[in-house]
Amino acid sequence: MYNLLVVDDAERVRDFIREGLIAENYLVETAANGEQALALAQETDFDLIILDLMMPVMDGQTACRLLRERGDQTPIMMLTARDGIGDKVQSLRGGADDYLVKPFDFDELLARVEALVRRYRGLNEEADARLSLGDLLIDRESHTVHLAGKEIELTAKEFQIVQLFAENAGKLLSRSRILNKIWGYDADPMTNVVDVYISRIRDKFGWDAENGPIRTLRGVGYRFTLSHSQ
Repeated sequence: MYNLLVVDDAERVRDFIREGLIAENYLVETAANGEQALALAQETDFDLIILDLMMPVMDGQTACRLLRERGDQTPIMMLTARDGIGDKVQSLRGGADDYLVKPFDFDELLARVEALVRRYRGLNEEADARLSLGDLLIDRESHTVHLAGKEIELTAKEFQIVQLFAENAGKLLSRSRILNKIWGYDADPMTNVVDVYISRIRDKFGWDAENGPIRTLRGVGYRFTLSHSQ
């Protein structure tokens, strides 16, 4: 379980991000300014710091610079209401790994969090190439999937969706999150492509829509119910 630090002087924003991340099984600590963030980062090995740019006492830009100066390489996502290219360039040059403008969509924030954590911890390169859940076996390197020993032929997009479900077993995945993750942030949010692909995947695996491992939560999204066998 990954431990994140959320730093924002607005309590409402801190609580919104904190509650959303906790629902996704992250551990979350919070701070109200850069000074508090530096103190917490000194005591705890965080996997990611979400840092607001404009804060009293110590702003995010200063906190980011001081973290880097003392050798802290924890990935930092900067949040700000400023959308100017100059602010973005300054933040990235100052040591931030990503930059998200307020107001933001939580699914986009979550996708960026996942990408930064994976990159920092080297999961893409160092994780076991095989992921086993029940009688489902996914080989990330060969892009093959076997169910009870039988290979299931999948398209590239179908494989990506099955892998996404497997890596987030038990978590609720909204349609917009799946769409953003597989088709990108510029995908049409009104399309039903996610539902079409889920239907195809169920057919290929012989999974029933009501009782199979891909459970539909009406108007919300999907949850994959198989659990890790190791």
